[in-house]
Parts: sequence; structure tokens; C-alpha cells
Amino acid sequence: MSQYEFYEVIKKPPVAWVYLNRPDKKNAMNPPAWKESIPIFEDIDKDPDIRVAVIAGRGPCFSAGIDLMGMAGEMPELMDSDQKGGVKWSLLKKISAMQDAISCIEWCRKPVIAAIHGHCIGAGLDMATACDIRICAADAVFCLKEAAVGFVADVGVLQRIPRIVGQGFARELAYTAKTIDAQKAAQMLLVNEIYPDAAAVMEGAEKLAAQIADNPPLAVQASKDVLNHGAEKSVEDGLKYVASVSANIIPSKDLMEAIAAFSEKRKPVFTGE
Repeated sequence: MSQYEFYEVIKKPPVAWVYLNRPDKKNAMNPPAWKESIPIFEDIDKDPDIRVAVIAGRGPCFSAGIDLMGMAGEMPELMDSDQKGGVKWSLLKKISAMQDAISCIEWCRKPVIAAIHGHCIGAGLDMATACDIRICAADAVFCLKEAAVGFVADVGVLQRIPRIVGQGFARELAYTAKTIDAQKAAQMLLVNEIYPDAAAVMEGAEKLAAQIADNPPLAVQASKDVLNHGAEKSVEDGLKYVASVSANIIPSKDLMEAIAAFSEKRKPVFTGE
């Protein structure tokens, strides 16, 4: 187990469990939350024993969003009434760093599942939309909160959520800043499945992670790469890219193992080679 200030990381190969671990503050994202995610997901990406990651929240919820008071010392530019060019230039660099702190989940080659219960608000929703798959407990609530407090959501949710729920629902959530429940989130396809409670959603995440981990890791990781690449590309661009990726991972030992296991009527053992 690796202990960080904001996150708790528990590796149980082939799955890494990443917990937002500030339960007394409803996992509100303070400065360490934005600094620690990049090394965590770089490590998961590089670890050959890990094939899937699950993100979840300790305590009452997934995340109540950004800790505005906690971040005030890190971003004094927000309250600087004399917004000269140098101040804005400094703020731009800090926003870019926060974007990377969310995007690192998408950059990680291993699939990432968000297992959500309770509040998934603001920055919590940013993080969830950077994951490959979202599942939730029946008590989960979601809110694209930023417009209600005078911000434009600027660390990735406005780019990612339309790809998940479509433009109509994305704009409704962004403009109204309203809170939706688990049933509405499932209707929008924001989440894949609803479970009765937090314990059940963690069991569901474990089963889903095991199903993913059972498959050849090269093929799974290549699939994530192609899906990420194709999200904003034309079909033609996507086809050219996937042809290149496919040619690069074939042949593999895992492919030979799949063929051998099929012929021998046994379960394959994949090594990622």
C-alpha cells in the first residue's frame, strides 16, 4: 500500500485501487489532490502487474468537488482584482497543471473504472469523466457545479462529458448546474450501471476489473489508445490509426496463447507479451 496525503493507493494485482482519502472533508480536492494524481497514474501505467485501476472515495462520498478555501493560497490570482497580463499568464499555467492532474487518468494506458457513491460534484465529476467506465451506487448524485459559483469548468469535463452523454445533456448540465440522481445519470449514459449501495458498487467494480484483467493486456491497452485517439477524429482518421496500432501489436505471445488455449479447450494465461 502506498500512502499519499490525499490519495490512498492499494495494489492488489492485477488491480490498483485509488481512493480519494479525505473523508472528513467529503474528499474535497485540496492542493495535494492536484499534485499527487500524476505520479500515481504514471506509476500505475508503468507497473506490469497492474492491468486495471479503480478510483473510489473513502467515507460518505466520491468527492464534493474542489476545496476552494484550501486552494486559495495556491491560486491567489483568483482574487486579484488587478488582473494584469502577468497575473493572467500565471493563472493560465496553474490551470494547465490542474488539467494535467485530471488528464493523467486518460493518459494512463490501463483502463480506469470510477466507482461512485454519494456526491460526485464539480471536480469530482471532472475526474469521473476522465475514467473509462463509471458505475455508481443508488445514492450517487452528480453536478457540473462550476457555473453556479461563477466559473467555467476548465479542467476537462466540458470536453469529455459531451462524448459520454451527448451535446444536449452536456449543455443542460453545464448551463443549469443542477444536481441529478443515479437514475438520471444512467438514463444519460453517464454511468453504465447502478448498484444498491456503496459496498455493492465496490463489488461490482471488482468484478468488472477482473473481467477486463482476464483479457490480453496489450489488446486492452491498445483498445483504450484507439478509443481515446478516435474520440474527436473522423472515421477515416480512426481507421488509419487503428490499422497502425493493430499492425504494431501483432503478432504477440498472448495471441499465440489465445489460439493454443482455444485448441486445447482451456482458459488462456496472458502475460502481456
